[in-house]
Amino acid sequence: MSEHPNKHDDAYWRERLTDEQYRVARQQGTERPFSGYFDHHSPQGSYTCTACDAELFTSEHKFDSGCGWPAFDKPIKGAIDETLDRSHGMVRVEVSCHHCGAHLGHVFTDGPTETGLRYCINSVSLRSGDHSD
Repeated sequence: MSEHPNKHDDAYWRERLTDEQYRVARQQGTERPFSGYFDHHSPQGSYTCTACDAELFTSEHKFDSGCGWPAFDKPIKGAIDETLDRSHGMVRVEVSCHHCGAHLGHVFTDGPTETGLRYCINSVSLRSGDHSD
């Protein structure tokens, strides 16, 4: 991962995150499809990074893609970084938090809205902006 303004050591992230959040956000893992809290739950407002609380997406851009993970058609401007991901024999675009580098998921060009994009995001990488989740 590239350098980020909110760079912390591994001990910091292990203390701050649950085991599953750490596996996904810091080790580029993926949660099981249809298992995440935000797959079918859509609180109004913003969705923030579970690692650093930076705002990433708004509820206005969330939609049900049926893929098993929360989906958005547009991030908050400047909130995420995109990197080519050639892991697991695939070619995809990984998305990560611009502020802390946490792995969020991937973006695909098969979205049903006018943007044509589907940001497929792990629920454990997100919190709702009001933190009531």
